[in-house]
Amino acid sequence: MNLDKRLLLLLRADRVSLVLVIGLGLLAGLLLIAQACWLSQTVSRVFLDGADLRAVAPLLAALLIVAITRALVLWAGEIAASRLAQRVKTGLRERLFAHLIALGPAYTRGERSGDLVVTAITAIDELDAYVSQYIPQLALAVLLPLITLLIVFPLDLLSGVVLLLTAPVIPFFMVLIGSLASAQSRRQWTQLSRMSAHFLDVLQGLATLKLFGRSREQSRTIAQSSAQFRDATMSVLRIAFLSALALEMLATISTAIIAVEIGLRLLAGRLAFDEAFFILILAPEYYLPLRLLGTHFHAGVSGATAAQRIFAVLESEPSVPVESPAPAGALLRAAGSPAPLAAPVPAIRFENVFYAYDGGQRPALNGVSLAIEPGQRVALVGPSGAGKSTAIQLVLRFIEPTAGRITVGDHDLRHLPPDAWRERIAWVPQRPYLFAASVADNIRLGWPDAPLDAVMRAAQQAHADTFIDALPGGYDTPLGERGLRLSGGQAQRIALARAFLRDAPLLILDEATANLDPETESLLQAALRALMAGRTALIIAHSLSTVQDADRIVVFDGGRVAESGTHAALAARRGLYAQLIAAAGETPS
Repeated sequence: MNLDKRLLLLLRADRVSLVLVIGLGLLAGLLLIAQACWLSQTVSRVFLDGADLRAVAPLLAALLIVAITRALVLWAGEIAASRLAQRVKTGLRERLFAHLIALGPAYTRGERSGDLVVTAITAIDELDAYVSQYIPQLALAVLLPLITLLIVFPLDLLSGVVLLLTAPVIPFFMVLIGSLASAQSRRQWTQLSRMSAHFLDVLQGLATLKLFGRSREQSRTIAQSSAQFRDATMSVLRIAFLSALALEMLATISTAIIAVEIGLRLLAGRLAFDEAFFILILAPEYYLPLRLLGTHFHAGVSGATAAQRIFAVLESEPSVPVESPAPAGALLRAAGSPAPLAAPVPAIRFENVFYAYDGGQRPALNGVSLAIEPGQRVALVGPSGAGKSTAIQLVLRFIEPTAGRITVGDHDLRHLPPDAWRERIAWVPQRPYLFAASVADNIRLGWPDAPLDAVMRAAQQAHADTFIDALPGGYDTPLGERGLRLSGGQAQRIALARAFLRDAPLLILDEATANLDPETESLLQAALRALMAGRTALIIAHSLSTVQDADRIVVFDGGRVAESGTHAALAARRGLYAQLIAAAGETPS
């Protein structure tokens, strides 16, 4: 019946509200039975007993009060159901977002952004009708017919038997239709996810598509994807309309059977009018909860299908534990606003570290051992795909070693709380991500409460203040999505300003001076040298001229450390490092 046990566990946390929703629906059903009872008595007394208006006035007043009360109960039930659904959706969306953060870049790189957006927004919104309508109606479809049977059986055994035998036909057809509906609903969700993911890809790569003249082709692809989603949606709707038609016909035929058998016995004088009229009024209402369940059956199918995708993400295991046992001592400072640097990061050591992507099918590191001493500037160089970025990802704890270990001082890095460890790091990636926020807010990422003068000082150190002052709103200028209002060099300087503001003892620089003109690059090289003083720095460099001043250069090749030493020593050795210099057209010195 489209019940997802994991969603039911979520509802158990708010069982009081769920019981309230079901209870209000049950009360509305009982009030309807009372209305039927008093209405049958009123009609019987007026038309058969000849009672006047004064005689039936109490019954009419009771009918009016019950009708108003039932309307209020139904209204309250809808409000309670809506609030229950909103709480469930809000809690689930917060949980999903927190889990995506815990999964980290290692997970999101393997997923399409559009698919995750559909899961976080559309899929969770699909649970609204599932929680507020389908689940309560499922309970009412069991309780209300049972109560009706308990009332009808003492009054008329034959009518009770007919009701009892005809009722299961409706759920039986719902189950038959349900398997087909579930398959079509899954197909619909798959098409929606693909279409959304592809549409987002096209928007993000629109400039590239225009440059290569492929935008019209992508328009046709999106149109084709939209048509497939339309076809899938229409298939689901056809099944929904077919099921509604079948259920209405079954309920109508069953009600007609009740009406015929009651009418024949009433004409034969074997059944009292008020009892016959009461049962005749109750018959459509007896099937109503089952019919409403059929009406909400599509919501049940869609909700269960959406829940499968949501929980597929929630049940994915993070590659890095969310919580790790914190070591003793003051190795990690508490999270919060950065304070002036007090102590360098202890020595970081790779001890025979292995790592492989795709579940071990694609090796990236093969027994790497190296040491980064406190305050040392270490550059990682090597051919593309040699393992440099993987080593950085391990230090950032976005991924964990497949084998071997990384230590910080005397502590295994896996035993340090990831968030607290990252508080000690300032990272400038090769392609920094800028958010659709102001310049100041983008610089404040590592220190959200930083005063504006500290932000401005960091921008000056990164030589970003000149172009920021020229923006229409200065530091309050919105940068737009992904910082598209800035050039590549300007975005890089915003990322550098973040690092200056964070004032962390461990710097990780991935081509931090890339995309800059020679004059600005020279200025930033001097600023970075000042920033690295007294700090541990780990530098990935593709331009070998930028790492000549490093205390040590580690050359990666094929996931291993091929060479290690100073620039002069490695250049004189005429090994891989010298080959890389020659390939870059630089002169060893």
